Amino acid sequence: MFGNPYVRNFNNNLSQQGLYEQIDYEINNLQQMKEKIKNNNQQQNQQPSINQTFQLAPTNREVIRYANSIEDVQRDVIVGDTPYFSKDMSIVWVKSINGTIKSYELNEIVEKDPKDIQIEYLQAQINELKKGMVNNEQPTSNVVIEQDATNTPKFNEPAGEPIKEEKPASVQRIPTGKKR
Repeated sequence: MFGNPYVRNFNNNLSQQGLYEQIDYEINNLQQMKEKIKNNNQQQNQQPSINQTFQLAPTNREVIRYANSIEDVQRDVIVGDTPYFSKDMSIVWVKSINGTIKSYELNEIVEKDPKDIQIEYLQAQINELKKGMVNNEQPTSNVVIEQDATNTPKFNEPAGEPIKEEKPASVQRIPTGKKR
């Protein structure tokens, strides 16, 4: 067998045939890879589709809105509960989703230092003392008024009503927010 030239030729033909098949297989693989690369390049060169979305509701709801009158507030379309301020910042209208409008009056809170609070407290005490003195004063005139023995005060009773010491409500300190 080893000396037979036909057998060697037959094995050589089989091995060449296998090489041809392997080369053809590699060529097919390379052509497929080439097609994939072409397809990817074509897809990348294509324009992406344009999608446009419209936002109908505002996202920034923390904006201060101003109005000249309640009619302006009624005309405005809102998405959520919205406050409206008058130009002079004295009135606030709050419009709810269902259309109801509530009005509020704004007053500025002036921060007072301890000396101002003490002055107001002392002025309130002076006013109370003045009221007590006016109530306890007897008329000064030359006319003598006869008094019943039942209405005359005794020596042990006070002549007027006792003065009640209460702090007026306006003296209390009210915490405030940030200064403007």
